[in-house]
Amino acid sequence: MKPSLPLNQPPKSICILRLSAIGDCTHVVPMVRTIQKHWPGVGITWIIGKLEASLVGDIEGVEFIVFDKSRRFRAFADLRRALAGRSFDVLLNLQVALRASIVSLFVKAPVRLGYDRERARDAQRFFTTHRVEAVERQHVLDSFFEFTRALGLDERELEGTLPIPSAAREFAASRFDRGREVLAINASASKAIRNWSVEGYAAVVDHAAAKLGLDVVLTGGPLTAEAELAEAIEKAADSRLLNLVGKTSLKELLAVIERASVLVAPDTGPAHMGTTVGTPVIGLYAASNPLRSGPYLSLEHTVNNYAEALQAGCGARVDDVRWGTRVRSSAAMETITVEQVIEKLDPIFS
Repeated sequence: MKPSLPLNQPPKSICILRLSAIGDCTHVVPMVRTIQKHWPGVGITWIIGKLEASLVGDIEGVEFIVFDKSRRFRAFADLRRALAGRSFDVLLNLQVALRASIVSLFVKAPVRLGYDRERARDAQRFFTTHRVEAVERQHVLDSFFEFTRALGLDERELEGTLPIPSAAREFAASRFDRGREVLAINASASKAIRNWSVEGYAAVVDHAAAKLGLDVVLTGGPLTAEAELAEAIEKAADSRLLNLVGKTSLKELLAVIERASVLVAPDTGPAHMGTTVGTPVIGLYAASNPLRSGPYLSLEHTVNNYAEALQAGCGARVDDVRWGTRVRSSAAMETITVEQVIEKLDPIFS
């Protein structure tokens, strides 16, 4: 297997394989924008999950093929039909998961580019013909740019803007008083171990409303756990807030985050949605390392207690553990204090 493949000329067609998750798919967008700007004649096809397609699947100039994992084995039959008789110059396999590697078998491409040996987990290297160069301790977004660099495209465009339908913007505009500053809080991550406390969020709500004069909105998805966390925050807070958890589509959520002056969120997809619309994000990170998975353009606003939590929970230093190691202890996020969050919030409005 060759480590990389700089091309003498741009490929005519590229197939991107990244099925999930929301945050990771938003990280792919700058890479797509870079290809479109510097190699405008290249055809781009992206194989993507159903939920993720509802957020990024309307990017102009990109063909999206949806892999709906809820259809189980029928999803592979759907994919076979969609790709029948087609081939690509290059496949970029951006996902180290066995399901993604199996999906890659349906893509005909002489160049099948995957991660370096260290990062190619779940046997990905057996499904690729070439690999990117090994680079230690990268942010996920930077790791995606290694794929275009391997093809000979060194430019990097950090433009990650996603289309927002006018109806979604109208939805967001109708929820808030015109001219009012808004704090959005997306309190729940996909794993509860990454969530901050109800009391912490409630204290931030009250500070934002009473001291900064902000309107506050809670955002989130349709899962029961997200709704329960939002209801608990609403009850614990003394200030009035708007609870939109489970009441928006992904595009409406994107529009609400765009309308907000700042977003507070743990390690979760909406934090990265904030980056795509230029909203400052106060990331709450202790269970995971924000230098790898934090809101890319808001790392200066992010509360980073990862080193402290790693030492307390695992007895290890950041330099001693594998990049991407998570602290799987409920005590990790408890290291974040209300004062730390307020110290990040107040300067944004000073």
